[in-house]
Amino acid sequence: MKGAPAVSDEYDARIRRAESLRSRHSAATEVLEFYKHVVSFQKLLRADMARANQEKSRGVPLAGLRDELDLTALLPHFRGYLCVVESHAPPALAESARQFALLQSESWIASLEAYWQHAGIHDQQIGAFAQFLPRAFLEPFAESRASLLSRAPQLTTPRLCPLCGSRPLLGVLRQEGDGGRRFLLCSFCLQEWAFRRILCPTCGEEAEDRLPVYIARDTPHVRVEACDTCKFYLRTIDLTKDGNAIPLVDDLAAIPHTLWANQQGYTRLQPNLLGT
Repeated sequence: MKGAPAVSDEYDARIRRAESLRSRHSAATEVLEFYKHVVSFQKLLRADMARANQEKSRGVPLAGLRDELDLTALLPHFRGYLCVVESHAPPALAESARQFALLQSESWIASLEAYWQHAGIHDQQIGAFAQFLPRAFLEPFAESRASLLSRAPQLTTPRLCPLCGSRPLLGVLRQEGDGGRRFLLCSFCLQEWAFRRILCPTCGEEAEDRLPVYIARDTPHVRVEACDTCKFYLRTIDLTKDGNAIPLVDDLAAIPHTLWANQQGYTRLQPNLLGT
């Protein structure tokens, strides 16, 4: 379990990386500027939730990350969060936040509870925009809750997150020995688990000639790992090529990769926070 300073440093690193990429990726400037405001809010929320989460985590079973969503401490922060989104988001999302702020708290609760129960499991075709408001708000809570749970030894190669059962958001290659070891990053709780290099996380395809990898010359650390059997793809951030990359942030900046993959007929397994 990470202490409060370490967690705060992680959020600060995401903000710094967004600022760095913003100056290099003109197509992602607006997205990354908005993301900085989202992460700043998430950092404060994570700090406020840390103590309550730690107390509630005692006795929580390994498979119980989604079992209970106690909004008692979370809900008072929601209106302030909507204000952040309305003030800094692109126009369509800002208007969505403004309209959502007009609803009764019962509607907020229903939206948050629905996301908590189904995100990453039954929402594959919903899209990033439709689920942004509950997703960005609950993400630090899910990440904090997951970080407090013990993990059983991983004896297989699960295609879904061992902690919460969600689909992966990203692949991550980390240096190990003379090469890179592959991990998957959960789309719901942001935890990583080890995964085989030559295996489709969607359909289980193992034939290497059915699993093409596409890399752009100007961003060699960002990979589009596709499957010609199921036509889904996973974006992967290769930290052996760029040790300064932060997967969550570099993923948001890779807008040209998304456009290219869509043109080739591939569908992303799970959209990122802003659908880039």
